Amino acid sequence: TLVDQAVTAARRRAPRSASFLNAVLRRFVREREALVADVLKQPVARWNHPQWWIDRLKADWPAQWQGLLAAAQARPPMCLRVNLRQATGAQYLQRLAQAGLPARLLGPQAIVLDAPVPVERLPGFADGAVSVQDAAAQRAAELLVGAGLAAGARVLDACAAPGGKTAHLLELADLDVLALDADPQRLARVDATLARLRLPARTCVGDGRRPADWWDGRPFDAILLDAPCSASGIVRRHPDIRWLRRAEDIPALGRIQADLLDALWPTLKPGGWLL
Repeated sequence: TLVDQAVTAARRRAPRSASFLNAVLRRFVREREALVADVLKQPVARWNHPQWWIDRLKADWPAQWQGLLAAAQARPPMCLRVNLRQATGAQYLQRLAQAGLPARLLGPQAIVLDAPVPVERLPGFADGAVSVQDAAAQRAAELLVGAGLAAGARVLDACAAPGGKTAHLLELADLDVLALDADPQRLARVDATLARLRLPARTCVGDGRRPADWWDGRPFDAILLDAPCSASGIVRRHPDIRWLRRAEDIPALGRIQADLLDALWPTLKPGGWLL
């Protein structure tokens, strides 16, 4: 059926190629097993990653590179962060069970669903009871607040969009948070997230590399810097990244990270925390 439809479409769009397309596809149908076996001998096809990426993992993680590539192919879980200002993780787990959504608790706030669902099916989502956030990402706010921030502490969330970590900080403590991002459209998502969760924070469009454009000169007690990166750690959730990213992007991103650290470090209070 797929071959027939592809050839029919080709006759409409590129008539001269229809016969050639038909021959190639029908040969593949006849010889599928042998052709696929042959193709999978090639690392790029076997691991579904560009060769430079595979080579880099082999060099950096010689004992784990195959496991890393296999994990990147796996279906990602849907992980939730319970808003502790409304309920505990255990209490929300009961709400999920009542809604027919089996899940398990990973920590005080983190819950992983047995199967992903649209957020509209999550009890209380529209009212800010819960958010979608990977368990690893939930560690950031926990580490920073766990460092001993007092109520009212001034915190900068640099590169804040789409706002998950900004909101998490405010769920954990009463903080004076400034959410900064260079992209106005992405920053609007931070505002939307804060509005849904009914959490207060100031948002500002600005480049973390140029504090003179947005900083009022008062030092921050803590800074959360989620700097632009290769995103290789979340490739299973964003599979297009592996094909959009180029080898030369890695040192360029490293320079941006270094520039952000150099620019933001002086805005931190002595004895403060930068994560």
